[in-house]
Amino acid sequence: MLSNAIALALAAPTQARADLFECLTQQIVAMVSASSCGRAWTCTVHRGTDGSRVFRGGIGHSIVIDSDGRLWRARSYEDFATTYNITPHSCEIASLTPLYDQMREYLSR
Repeated sequence: MLSNAIALALAAPTQARADLFECLTQQIVAMVSASSCGRAWTCTVHRGTDGSRVFRGGIGHSIVIDSDGRLWRARSYEDFATTYNITPHSCEIASLTPLYDQMREYLSR
């Protein structure tokens, strides 16, 4: 399903890719949650400091759609400069700055 979502996003006009991909990942989350066989599939969406949209999964990988509409495969920790909001009860991402030179770009086949 994720491969199909990536292919559909790459086939869409660049300015529509992030919104389309977000919709498709929400559909995947809903379908996997409804089947409830095995581990849940998650996708948390963040805004990058450069205007990108960052789709973080639960297994250490992210997909970034930059402000030009290009899609990138990223490692959730190594490929971002990340700041956190840390409180006595939580630790949440405050900002993500993509490090594109460490990522691989998805290209249409």
